[in-house]
Amino acid sequence: MSFEFLVTALVVCVAPGIGVVYTLSATLGQGFRAGFLAAIGCTIATLVHLAVAMAGLAAVLHTSALLFQGLKYAGVAYLLWMAWGTLKGTGGLTIAAADPASPARLVRQGILLNLLNPKLPMFFLAFLPQFMAPTDGTEVMAGLGIVFAAITFLVFIGYAGLAASGREAVLSRPAVMAWMRRAFAASFAALGLRLAFERA
Repeated sequence: MSFEFLVTALVVCVAPGIGVVYTLSATLGQGFRAGFLAAIGCTIATLVHLAVAMAGLAAVLHTSALLFQGLKYAGVAYLLWMAWGTLKGTGGLTIAAADPASPARLVRQGILLNLLNPKLPMFFLAFLPQFMAPTDGTEVMAGLGIVFAAITFLVFIGYAGLAASGREAVLSRPAVMAWMRRAFAASFAALGLRLAFERA
């Protein structure tokens, strides 16, 4: 495993995306534990996408426009639903102590948000072979993918830690919390719209 792979994977994981936005919003809404669970859900989805890529289903998504579009728009709809829930205070930024999101729900939302992105398995097919020799088998690809998932998890935990450190300052200022909620809702909506215009 090359140093270049580790650095490139780190850069890819640090770049803000669906998983980062969800982990940050969950942490600010309910604390580090919620961000930790969100990161677990996002990482599980990453491993599922790796399995899909290794099974060759990513190639099917690439050649089947109908299947790709169906999965893509399901992801768009879910992101817009998350944006609406966050804006109304029922999504990742729910802060009412009387009705926190359950651990299972936090993990499930993280899984769904990432599973409904059809670009991820194709990303694995395009990204991982760049760091493999022609003679390498699927076990090498699996190893690289697992390392990528581990880096993803650690980066998301880092984001959760940063968000948790500033959470009290945010919660003590209702106006700031309201603007944060709007910002995350806008982020979910923007990610959904970007996904809507993605091409296979």
